[in-house]
Parts: sequence; structure tokens; C-alpha cells
Amino acid sequence: MKFWLLLAVIVVQVAVLIGEYLGAVYPLWTGQEVKLKTVPVDPRSLFRGNYARLRYDIARIETEQDLPIARRDEVVYVALEAGEKSWHHMGISLQPPDSGVFLRGRLQGKYPQAKGKFEYRIAYHNIEAYFAPREKAVALEQDLLHGGLAVLMVASNGKATLKAVIPDESQRNE
Repeated sequence: MKFWLLLAVIVVQVAVLIGEYLGAVYPLWTGQEVKLKTVPVDPRSLFRGNYARLRYDIARIETEQDLPIARRDEVVYVALEAGEKSWHHMGISLQPPDSGVFLRGRLQGKYPQAKGKFEYRIAYHNIEAYFAPREKAVALEQDLLHGGLAVLMVASNGKATLKAVIPDESQRNE
């Protein structure tokens, strides 16, 4: 009896770990590639290792659209549209759009602006830090001084995984 109970506990723990892994990587397998403009914020952390913390234009959205019942940490959906070199936001809502590419994020704040506009600050899970070996993190910091493009894979439910970060060569010469 104890053997079967122990085996069941082990199987459940392994299933949870596999589920977490699959949940993190399935956008890489099924998602659509999206490129967003980004800049590094902080390249290293003693506790988390070497990484570039990334800031996106879509983390602060200014719009006339009012989400009156939106609260902090509430799930929001940001509709995206492809541009010439990168994607940009087309709207924000509390419900997933019926079609198109969108990112799922969490509302960090809503701030009234002038002329009936609002600024929404949004955090996106899994795409705000790019981990790399020490040498690559230092080189990435230098390469991204003028900005870069984050390559994401976005699943149909809005969940995204960071695939790569590449320097924006067009900004380097300006």
C-alpha cells in the first residue's frame, strides 16, 4: 500500500513538472513569430544570473480607450498589428480578441492623462528578461545600446515566449 502511495506521489510530481515545462515552451512550437522594439534596462543580477531586462513600447500604452473596471494585476489582452520592422499595439481589452495576434499581460496601473486619454502599464510574463551566459550578456548590453528587437513566439491564447533578442542595426548609424 505504501509503495503505491509513494509511486502516486512521484507520478503527480513528475506530471506537474512536465506540465510546467510544456506550458513554458508550447508557444515556441505553436506560436506566431512577432518582433517588438525593446531596450535593455539592467544586464546582470547576482541572484538571477546574467540577463538583460527588457522594456517594451507596449508596456506603456496611451489610448483614449477606458477600461473602467480594470484593477491592478487583472489580465488584459493587447492586440498587435505588424508594422514594417516590428509589431505595435492596436488596442487593449479585458477579453481576448476574436481574431488576430495578441499578447496576454497583467495590468500594473491605469493613469489618467490629458485630453481624455489613459496610460496603461502592463507586465508580460516570460518576455521581460533574456538570460544568457556572462560573455553573451555583456556583449548583448553593448549591442543593444541603441535598442533592439525582441523575437517572440506568441500562441493563439496570447501567451508568449522570448525566442531571441537582436540588435536594431538601423538605429546604430543614426
